[in-house]
Amino acid sequence: MKRIHIHISVKDLDENISYYCKLFDAEPTTIKSDYAKWMLDDPKVNFAISSRNENTGLDHLGIQVDSNDDLLVLQKNMKAADENIKEERGQGCCYSVSDKYWSVDPQGIAWEGYHTLSSIPTFNQSDESKQETQACCAPKKSCG
Repeated sequence: MKRIHIHISVKDLDENISYYCKLFDAEPTTIKSDYAKWMLDDPKVNFAISSRNENTGLDHLGIQVDSNDDLLVLQKNMKAADENIKEERGQGCCYSVSDKYWSVDPQGIAWEGYHTLSSIPTFNQSDESKQETQACCAPKKSCG
């Protein structure tokens, strides 16, 4: 078994433990005075890279689900973690059409919860020549 590891530096550990407990609907497996860790079997990881953004580094994080029912559960968790989630239905992005929700964590990192409906032949449904400077297909940081 292999597991993807994501480590995010945060300013307020307690605020972030609260956010991620709600987002993942799970308690941390390890908590220290300066550290918390969740060893999650669900969700599995979908890792992607792109060269569409002139800013390199972390673009956004996401949780992909297999059904609309799972998306509704994830939407509930995201709303518990961040009241200002943004809903997008039938959004074309990353060569797929998806229903999705966006949340922003206390550091300003965009989180995407989504269910893929179909594939499309282009990166998104807008002008292919336009380079984006924000997260891949994420709404502006306000997410609200």
